[in-house]
Amino acid sequence: MRARGEHDAVVLAAGGSTRLGRPKQLLTIGGETLLQRTIRMAKATCPTRLLVVLGAHAEQLAPLVTGTTILFNPTWEEGMSASLRRAATALAGRPYPVLVTVVDQPCLTQEHLEKLFVCYDGSCDVVSAYDDALGPPALLRPETMATACSLQGDAGFRRLWAGSHPAAVRRDALARDIDTPEDVAEAIAAGLLDG
Repeated sequence: MRARGEHDAVVLAAGGSTRLGRPKQLLTIGGETLLQRTIRMAKATCPTRLLVVLGAHAEQLAPLVTGTTILFNPTWEEGMSASLRRAATALAGRPYPVLVTVVDQPCLTQEHLEKLFVCYDGSCDVVSAYDDALGPPALLRPETMATACSLQGDAGFRRLWAGSHPAAVRRDALARDIDTPEDVAEAIAAGLLDG
C-alpha cells in the first residue's frame, strides 16, 4: 500500500432507505454487509480518525460498527448534508484531509480509494467521477470539510466544491447505487449483491 500523509475518514451511513423499504446498510456482498464492507475499506486507508455517521436504524446498525467512533445524526431525515455537518463539527480544527465514503456503492473498490490518495496533493479536493456526476467517495481538503457546517439539503455533498475545480478519478461503475427494490434485483442479477 502506498505511503500517504495523515488523514481522517468518514463513512456516511445514516440514511433511512425509505424507497428500498429496508436498511440498505444491511445488504450483503459475500456475506459482508455494505456497512461493514465500507468501514473495512475506509480502515484499510489507515486514517488517523474514522467516524461512522448513523441515523435511521442506528440501534440495529451500531452493533456492526466496531473499533471506530459512531456519530449519531438525529436529523438524518434532512439528508446527507446533516450527516456531513455532524462529521465536520466532530473534526473541526483538525488539519488533515478527510476521506468521505457512502455505503450504497456496491462497485466501490479499495483500488479506487487508493487512486484518490495518489491524485491528492493538497491543492484541491479529489472526487469520484461517474456518468456525468462528481460525488463520493472523495478526499476533501480540511478547508472544504469545514464548509460542510453550513450545508443544507440532500444534494449538499456536491455543494462542497461548488465554484471550485476538484480533481476527479473516474469510475463509472460507482454510478450504480442502491435506492429501490429494482436496484437490488439488478445488482443481484449482476452478481454485485448476495441474493
